[in-house]
Amino acid sequence: MTGASRRQGHAAGPARHERPVIDEAALVAARAAARMLDEARRRGATRWIAYLEPLPDVLSDGALSDLRRVAMRARAAYGPKDSVRDVLPRDVTEPFLEAIDRLLKELAKRELAGG
Repeated sequence: MTGASRRQGHAAGPARHERPVIDEAALVAARAAARMLDEARRRGATRWIAYLEPLPDVLSDGALSDLRRVAMRARAAYGPKDSVRDVLPRDVTEPFLEAIDRLLKELAKRELAGG
């Protein structure tokens, strides 16, 4: 992510460190995404490598304003017809799903609270 992109994120709302619960949920999701990416690489799952590759960085360092978009993209990896669960083991897919759902829940709370 470029510096300009980060500045735009700050202009659109508070910095991540100002929302520590959301920041922590995003960091947990980033670590889980990195584990999934490592496993996809180990298995040579090129489609999923390409899909997962941007997620750890954005989840760990992205602007607060980018997190919902990235979390929704991550959640889409669990589609009914084409799922990361079909390729990667449960011990890496389920913790990531739980972390993304927690992040989405915290983002929804923030939106309901108006900020």
